[in-house]
Order: sequence, then C-alpha cells, then structure tokens
Amino acid sequence: MRGKLCVITGATSGVGLAAAQALARKGARLALIGRDPARGAAALQRIRATAPGAEVALHYGDLARFAEVKRVADELLQTYPRIDALINNAGALFQRREVTADGIERTFALNHMAYFVMTERLRERLAASAPARIVSVASRAHEGVTLDFDDLNMERRYSGWLAYRRSKLANILWTRELARRIAGSGVTANCLHPGFVATRFGDNNRGWFGLLIGIAKRVSALRPDQGAETVVHLASAEGLEGTSGDYFANSAPATPSVAAQDDTAARRLWDLSEALAQR
Repeated sequence: MRGKLCVITGATSGVGLAAAQALARKGARLALIGRDPARGAAALQRIRATAPGAEVALHYGDLARFAEVKRVADELLQTYPRIDALINNAGALFQRREVTADGIERTFALNHMAYFVMTERLRERLAASAPARIVSVASRAHEGVTLDFDDLNMERRYSGWLAYRRSKLANILWTRELARRIAGSGVTANCLHPGFVATRFGDNNRGWFGLLIGIAKRVSALRPDQGAETVVHLASAEGLEGTSGDYFANSAPATPSVAAQDDTAARRLWDLSEALAQR
C-alpha cells in the first residue's frame, strides 16, 4: 500500500479510524472524511502516533446531504490526481425518523445514498487509477429483511432498527450491481460485515434503545481494530484483484441472505438511487 491513496468516509472514529491507522502503518496515504473538526484533529493525532510520518489529510462534510457529498467528492477530485481505494464506511442508526434536506429518510440517505453518490462521483478517477478498489461496510444485520420499493422512505411504518437493516441490505445489493457495471475497468467492488464493534454506533439514540446498545457494546462487542480487519484486508490484500461483487466476513468470502443475492432487486435499487441522486 506504500504511496497509494485511500479515501475513507466516517474516518474520525470507530472502524473507519482503526482502518486508517492500519493502512497508514502499511504506508498508504490517507484522505479522511468526517463531520466534526474536533474529532478529526484527535484522529489525526492518533494516526500520527501509530504511524509517524503518515501522509494524512482531512475533509469535512455532512454525508447525509447530496450537495455535501458532491462537494466533498469534487474537493477530492481537485486535490488527488489518483485514488487507489475508496472505503465507504460512514453510517448511523436513527431510532426516530428524520428526513434530510433532500427529502430522504436519514438512515437511507447516509447509509446507502452517500455510498452511491460518492462512488459515482469518484468512479472515473478510480478507473483512471486502476487497479483500484471500492470497499463498502455493510452488516450481517441485513439478514431477514427485504426492501420495500414502494416505501423506501419508510413513511408508512418506521423503525430505526428496520431502517438500519434495510440500508445494510441496500449496501450489498448495490455492491453487486456496481461490480457488474464496472467489470473490466480494473476497479473491484466488495462489501463486508465488520462484526458488532464497540464504536460510537448508536450513541446518538436516547432512551431504552440507546441504553441496550450501550450495554451490548460493553458486554460482547469487538474492538474497533478487530472490526477493521476485513476492511483493511479488502483494501490491501494481494490476490483480490479479480474478486468483485462479493460479501466478506472475518476476511473471508461469506454468503449473504437470499434477498441480498436478488439481481433484479439490485438493478431496481440502482435505478431508484440514480433518480434520487438527481435531487
């Protein structure tokens, strides 16, 4: 990875920061995307403490808003003549339904649409930098749900946990369709389940839900560096140059749910995402 440029979203804490530290130790150059400058400064200190001399730059934006995703992506294009890896990691769970300025339910906007819009904006640069990799953090939480294409905005029935699970299913379906569309370009696209990791995930929720997540993280969660292992593997391991459209767990190929293997649903999701991104 020495000298290669890795773009990482959601990189100022948790799995994203742990992946950044590991990749910096491998010699990668880093373009980190976060939302909070204070956390960004702290992340920069941690990376440089573990990888002295690491080349790291910070970019800020609210990735739940299309205009911000596009602005940050354009900033990256203006700054970096090549991008060797894009790691889509930013995500959250919102127990109460919120709608973004674009009229999109916030979980779907941040966890899926930000992946879609950022990747589309950077796609030509990744192809020009080939061989290049797109790595997207999904979750085993996708198991047992399907997408409701008639109510992707979850206006009729909202549950924060259901919204999160559906967004992770969307990550896998989108990865499959993306891999199909970029086949032969020298760019690969894979996604992964990082495990249940003790990060800031869920901390934005109050009440019983936030309490339960907090207890679970203290009792059974992985450390961020453990959760980042599969991310780093997909971004850097040799021998994966021809692997694309797959789902990984524990740094090995895994089988997602039947719903996550539905190529018709993947194409439909792509078309809807493309239309939404025009807002």
